[in-house]
Amino acid sequence: MAELSAVEVCAGAGGQSLGLALAGFGHEVAVELDENAVNTLRKNRPSWDVRHGDVADEGVWNPKEYLGIDLFAGGVPCPPFSIAGKQLGATDERDLFAWAVETAGKMQPRAILLENVRGLSMPRFSAYRQHVKDRLKELGYWSDWKLLQASNYGVPQLRPRFVLVAMRDEDAQWFEWPEETPCKDTVGTALDDLMSKNGWPGAGAWVDKANDIAPTIVGGSKKHGGADLGPTRAKAAWAKLGVDAMGVADEPPNESHPVDFVPKLTTEMVQRIQGWRPEPEYEWDFTGRKTTRYRQIGNAFPPPVARAVGTSIANALNRRGQRKQLSDVENEVMHDRLYLALKKAPTPLTEKELVKLSGEKIDAPTFERRMAMLARDFVIDEDDQLDGRAYRLVGFKGFIGQEGHERHARFAEMRSRIS
Repeated sequence: MAELSAVEVCAGAGGQSLGLALAGFGHEVAVELDENAVNTLRKNRPSWDVRHGDVADEGVWNPKEYLGIDLFAGGVPCPPFSIAGKQLGATDERDLFAWAVETAGKMQPRAILLENVRGLSMPRFSAYRQHVKDRLKELGYWSDWKLLQASNYGVPQLRPRFVLVAMRDEDAQWFEWPEETPCKDTVGTALDDLMSKNGWPGAGAWVDKANDIAPTIVGGSKKHGGADLGPTRAKAAWAKLGVDAMGVADEPPNESHPVDFVPKLTTEMVQRIQGWRPEPEYEWDFTGRKTTRYRQIGNAFPPPVARAVGTSIANALNRRGQRKQLSDVENEVMHDRLYLALKKAPTPLTEKELVKLSGEKIDAPTFERRMAMLARDFVIDEDDQLDGRAYRLVGFKGFIGQEGHERHARFAEMRSRIS
């Protein structure tokens, strides 16, 4: 089978990159902002064209040079949608989801793969998701979203990721989401060899205690302090597994540590939990100091999950499997009815008219909350009329590549802290 071509943006330190390579994709170019992650990519794949800089800067790379690529992929920044953050969405200077869709329109790839955090699947972003699907349809693509659990693809960790796949109709008929293969490992069995390698006498008992999969590893950002394994709830879950989550160790415990010692994980162990298996094909060296390595690992898309989705895409592009009706392929239709009513309206409509057009049964307080939520991502004009306030959808607030967009100034101001 001939190797398929790929362009990857926001490539990070290579979790998605490795998974896609194992699925049969050859990278034409990989683009990443963080210098440490760029160094890791270049160390592990010296033959790749790895570009360092803002993916939205055509001085770093020019999307039009990659017309007709097989796959355009990216792990665009998570903070705009993260439950742990402010969920600013389209008004966050780090939001590149809508930009990625428009960039795909310039490149016209056969397939698109974008992944993000579970927060993007929440009701807060239902209109944003609808906007993305509608725009992809305008560009000639079928698309579908699915929430994937890393533990269902051989990774001993919860780690839900919200994934978008888009294809031309003729290819989408061959696509199916990867079959789930629940992870057989626990944290203990996955890390047995690493935790015992320095002769710690408590390793066997620790393996028995660490008898479940890990909570989601949180890589954090440059705004974050040192490396630790997540917020309070995650730390409590780690404690039940016999892990001290208040930091990352330089070395595993040794023969001098007591049997009941509560160990911290090393970056090598975190790497294993994140899906870098001990097999040679998953070998990957991370550059930088301990905290830098931890952040690169913790922010990655687990390679086995990327490999599973990449294989499904490759199978569709190569017409492997069984052809289906598009209506049978799509996992879930995500309509925001109030947003669609606003979008359809040729003239400003009142609350009563919008509610009727949407087909939803919502009271006035709910309507106001929904409109306020929509106004965070979309420009909505309001006009007081005799029969009540009227609303009209004017545009999308997000960055899609505009030269004069305020994103550029905010990005420049925050660049040293963006990761």
